[in-house]
Amino acid sequence: MLPRKTKKIAIGKVVIGDKNPIAVQSMTKTKTSDVAATVRQIHALEQAGCQIVRCAVPDQASADALREIKKQIHIPLVADIHFNHKFAIQAAESGVDKLRINPGNIGDKNKIKAVVDAAQAHKIPIRVGVNSGSLEKEIKAKYKGHITAQGLVESALKNIKILEDLKFKDIVISIKATSVPVTIAAYKLLSKKVKYPLHIGITEAGIPEVGIIRSSVGIGALLAEGIGDTLRVSLTGDPVEEVRVAYEILKSLELIEAGITVISCPTCGRVEVDVAKIARQIYEKTRHITKPLKVAIMGCEVNGPGEAADADIGLACGKGVGLIFRNGQVVRKVPEREMVQAVLEEIERS
Repeated sequence: MLPRKTKKIAIGKVVIGDKNPIAVQSMTKTKTSDVAATVRQIHALEQAGCQIVRCAVPDQASADALREIKKQIHIPLVADIHFNHKFAIQAAESGVDKLRINPGNIGDKNKIKAVVDAAQAHKIPIRVGVNSGSLEKEIKAKYKGHITAQGLVESALKNIKILEDLKFKDIVISIKATSVPVTIAAYKLLSKKVKYPLHIGITEAGIPEVGIIRSSVGIGALLAEGIGDTLRVSLTGDPVEEVRVAYEILKSLELIEAGITVISCPTCGRVEVDVAKIARQIYEKTRHITKPLKVAIMGCEVNGPGEAADADIGLACGKGVGLIFRNGQVVRKVPEREMVQAVLEEIERS
């Protein structure tokens, strides 16, 4: 699973492309004009491990808030601008670390040039963001109203050319669709045509129960092909959950080692203890830990000892008792009521 070679781009202190680690991004759900609420949410995202955060800038009050927000946070800030080029210029002057625009919907060439000049003056990149809800009318018409991978790529290349014609090449690209197969096909096609870093995700993935699955399938398929330099899991809900899921996707593909990975058996008729409850308690109590550890919670004597022994720390459950493993060796035998605490103690010793 080799990452594709892409252009190196700096977003504040986070460097993407050129085989740098994949960066996790999210977006605030607050009114950007509410500085206090927005900063609180960004601080929560920072604590969850978010590396880049984006804020919507739909009005003048939001544009005015960016400078103060930037002062109070610790990760790169991206301003999401549609239509009003003056907001983009103001965002650049306010110290944001990246602009997210569609050059084609900013207006005439003079307005686009003014935005590019501001980005160049402040040495910040621009993300060209194309999604299935923002395709140009002529491209929709060309493909008879259907959202296609070819149409998304055509739109992206059209917008990229606008920037390149103005001698601007610090570009990041995203071409998200709500359709997982269309998104995968579009990114595969685009990755063969450009060397700019790609921000990946499934747009409008939905509520967590559905969106986590759709995002994991789409993002995971792309990452497995070496495609993707930054990613966002777009969920209808708490953005902190977006960050948690993003890291689980990266961990599942073994692209990063971070935090506790709790694996547990699916359970069956052999199980004599409440494995689901034990695994859930351990997961909830270790979410704050950043050190990479694999913890296995297994429910019976058939596969339990082998699977638990393969982890850094493991619990193999029997009837009323459990064996605690560390690096393949049994270190303790504990009654059922002490299983969770025993595992937590071993994690603390690691």
